Amino acid sequence: MRKLLFVLLVFGLTLTAANFKLYLKDGSFQLVREYKVEGDRVQYYSVDRSDWEEIPVDLVDLKRTDAETGARKAALEKEQKQVDDEKAAAREERQEILKIPRDPGVYQLEDGRLRIFKAAESTLHDAKKRNVLSAISPLPVITGKATIEIPGEHSSEVVKDNSPEFFLQLSEFEPFAIVKLTPEKGVRIVERITIAPVTKEKFEDRNPVPIFTKQLSDNGLNKIWPQDPLDKGEYAVIEYTEGKFNAQIWDFRIE
Repeated sequence: MRKLLFVLLVFGLTLTAANFKLYLKDGSFQLVREYKVEGDRVQYYSVDRSDWEEIPVDLVDLKRTDAETGARKAALEKEQKQVDDEKAAAREERQEILKIPRDPGVYQLEDGRLRIFKAAESTLHDAKKRNVLSAISPLPVITGKATIEIPGEHSSEVVKDNSPEFFLQLSEFEPFAIVKLTPEKGVRIVERITIAPVTKEKFEDRNPVPIFTKQLSDNGLNKIWPQDPLDKGEYAVIEYTEGKFNAQIWDFRIE
């Protein structure tokens, strides 16, 4: 139905744009489809009367008519280009979606080739010990402060484009983000956790990057990209639930 309405709208705009005003020197005008100058006469096709008519050229303000029709033609061509560009972008997007697996994860398309990012194994580190989060059930008891970390100070996944586009297929309909990681000795910090001493309320502190998001399907496929170029450093795409320490992490670095 939307496509039909869009086609009818474009068709209506085209028909309207094809009509223009043939201005007369007395300030009035004739609504015409086209016109031509033949000697001392101007012949025009009247929209109102659906027939060809003619008028002395001395009565017609050709300069004003040509200026307005030229401006309308340029506007119509610009509008048509926008429509064509939107159609081309929609076709390209559909082709991209077909290349992305439906398995949960993070993907990129580089020159049309699929790149699959491997999920990192994260650990929760407090003052006493480290716990591998993926292997803990129920969640470990935390007192005071803790960090969620992934191993290594640098990611093996190098992204050369500092404005990268990622395709994120969610495993659940949960929040997601691009975050900047903090390298420390042997690890990268994904987030810091503080536990309130009395209420035991958990506060999670991340360093998110402002991003644009676009939902590409109803089953959790999204395109995400940073609003501003990323500085050199360590980053990750994460999917998480607040307070659950269950972040899925796909790390990368910008060089």
